[in-house]
Amino acid sequence: MSFSNKVVWITGASSGIGKALAIELSNLNAILILSSRNEDSLKQVKATCKNTNDVKIITLDLEQYDNFQSKVDEAISCFGKIDILVNNGGISQRSLVENTQIVVDKRIMNINYLGTVALTKAVLPHFIKNKSGQFVVTTSIVGKIGTPLRSSYAASKHALHGFFDSLRAEQHQNNIAITLVCPGFINTNVSKNALTGDGTPQGKMDVATGNGMSAERLAKLMAKAIKKKKEEIYIAGAKEKLGVYVKRFFPKLFSILVRKMSVT
Repeated sequence: MSFSNKVVWITGASSGIGKALAIELSNLNAILILSSRNEDSLKQVKATCKNTNDVKIITLDLEQYDNFQSKVDEAISCFGKIDILVNNGGISQRSLVENTQIVVDKRIMNINYLGTVALTKAVLPHFIKNKSGQFVVTTSIVGKIGTPLRSSYAASKHALHGFFDSLRAEQHQNNIAITLVCPGFINTNVSKNALTGDGTPQGKMDVATGNGMSAERLAKLMAKAIKKKKEEIYIAGAKEKLGVYVKRFFPKLFSILVRKMSVT
């Protein structure tokens, strides 16, 4: 598959992984629709893309998911179609379960899970009609394993795996592909923006995040996975990937090891 003339809609495109992926796909001649809450930041991302005439902006707040149909109609009207929806928008967490207010749990699930699901459901009829399409989902290694300080974040990412695995099985006959991308620690502002127990942002960079893979490197690997229509891919360091397999085959050992993990 070539990205030339492919219309790719990316949520969470104003910074971090979404921004890096937008620039990478633009360099591969994709036609882009960029979305997030921050229009000014989206304009800055657009200005760095290869061909700004092939980039449109649609502001979108995943938390306001009651009626995304108008946003989907707007997206389709930009270039006449959508070929790939990259569900990248989301928010992280840094707090112990015992210190996390239930409103924080709800907000994380609303943004990461329900917002993503609602937008996917709104785009799905377009893909079914065309008998073609691809949903790409930025989940996380934490979507496969739970670690301290990320209970609700892990739950939201685990939920995405369950939903999209089911959707993949249901829509195979309609030639609709699902690609689940599971990054490990990536050097973005995700930890600075992560919600603490009372809902306020953490406001600082985790050491592990600061030492993580660059968003640009991740974007290149994501683009390859999307092009190959990989079902699921882990883009992370060796220890993070190992954790997935230890959890799968040696769950009790993983439970012991995860207590000792440095996750800040």
